Amino acid sequence: KNRPVLSMYLGFLMYLWLFCRRKGEPPLIKGWIPFLGKALEFRKDSYQFLQWLQQKHGDIFTVLIAGKYMTFVMNPLLYPAVIKQGKQLNFHKFADVAASTVFSYPLMCTERFPGMSDQVQKCFLLLQGSALDLLTFRMMGNLQLILRRYFLSKQGEELEYDWHKVGLYEFCDCVMFEATFLTLYGQPPDTNTDEHTHSGKESWTDGLRDNFKKFDRMFPLLLARVPISLLGKTKCTREKLIRFFHPCRMADWTSPSEFIQTCTELFQQYDTLKDLDKAAHHFATLWASVGNTIPASFWCLYHLLSNPQALASVREEIIGVIGEEEAEAICRHDMLLTREQLDRMIYLESAVKESLRLSSASMNIRVVQEDFSLHLNPHFSVCVRKGDIVALYPPSTHQDPNIYLHPQKYMFDRFVEDQKEKTEFYKGDQKVRYYHMPFGSGVSMCPGRFFAINGLKQFVCITLLMCDMQLAAGQKEAVLDTCRAGLGILPPANYISFNYRLKGHFRDE
Repeated sequence: KNRPVLSMYLGFLMYLWLFCRRKGEPPLIKGWIPFLGKALEFRKDSYQFLQWLQQKHGDIFTVLIAGKYMTFVMNPLLYPAVIKQGKQLNFHKFADVAASTVFSYPLMCTERFPGMSDQVQKCFLLLQGSALDLLTFRMMGNLQLILRRYFLSKQGEELEYDWHKVGLYEFCDCVMFEATFLTLYGQPPDTNTDEHTHSGKESWTDGLRDNFKKFDRMFPLLLARVPISLLGKTKCTREKLIRFFHPCRMADWTSPSEFIQTCTELFQQYDTLKDLDKAAHHFATLWASVGNTIPASFWCLYHLLSNPQALASVREEIIGVIGEEEAEAICRHDMLLTREQLDRMIYLESAVKESLRLSSASMNIRVVQEDFSLHLNPHFSVCVRKGDIVALYPPSTHQDPNIYLHPQKYMFDRFVEDQKEKTEFYKGDQKVRYYHMPFGSGVSMCPGRFFAINGLKQFVCITLLMCDMQLAAGQKEAVLDTCRAGLGILPPANYISFNYRLKGHFRDE
């Protein structure tokens, strides 16, 4: 008789516990749609949406997005307090669950795989330090091989060496995907990378890349935990991609990198890890290595081609470092470009960083491990709840006019000062420690960031040395595709084409 009353009472208490703000908690914006909350507004344009909320509610607020309560910290001067909170704000468990959901392998942070997560983190050190020298060397050779083959195959379609028109994103995608794969995973058998082969047949990478693009289009929905059964043929596509990395198949690949070899040996130590689970881990590594590098390579080239002064300055710097004779010899033999030489190209480095600043839309995520008061500075703290997410949103820093002059303008030398890398930026009179964050921060810092930056610089160097390039006339400026906001480097929303022709010394060979 009293059960309905009791149920209503308990429901009311639950409502108060979930939705009523406790003392010290930031404002809550939950919208009127159950579970979804403000997900649609966030997906449409996260930057504008969060800027509007910041103007209305201040630097810290909580938003319900797809069932998750996310507390955004929008002031970069408060970032250090969040990043140093390693105990009560955890990243690795969140990343483990997300990757397991998207790439279909079992959770690593469990008793089933003792120590595996820590060992994988150690493997990532093989993408840095002295190990990066060999990766840089391998990437340089692969880029030259693939670019020569690409340009020569296109050249063979015409009787004369003239200008050719192609899609810029497709060009970057084609080159960076294969070069990165070969550098990390080595050469699968029965494949031909001969630069003089112009077969009309589909190459081994075309099928892999096509499936990868199909999967990548659904990546945001998978990460949002939309059931894969509702995403058409995505499950089938993911299975194809995973099977491509089956251990029996990878055993026949030649010259894998030390990083991939070490990961493979680590996975072999766990009998509880099935072969397809090992394959899924390798597929996840492929996505991590090219998912953001490909759109980043597009923006690096696009911004340079859009700015004649930037293009001329960067090209002059490249030739100044490697020498005129070596630059012209790129058509006859592989050019060696060391890490030390890349580090001397400060204007190229600045141009790459500026493109990343303008195109990065990643979020730095931490999961609250217990109810506690997060002290953001000596005079200010907020209360957060266990299970909620604390998020840093670097685009708000990258676009802050108090940190960057004309933040929406591309300035290729923005990160150069007195012929050296500029590393000090201020908001008012306070130094901003985390002023450039395309690769995350703290424990969530991308372990492959040095490999990625080197690859982008190598790609720009070789491309500019091999051919003259210009954006096609009569097309609109490239704009960001905001549908992938929060996931890294945004791709362009519109098609951009460019014209190229081989350099004179290349054509005369």
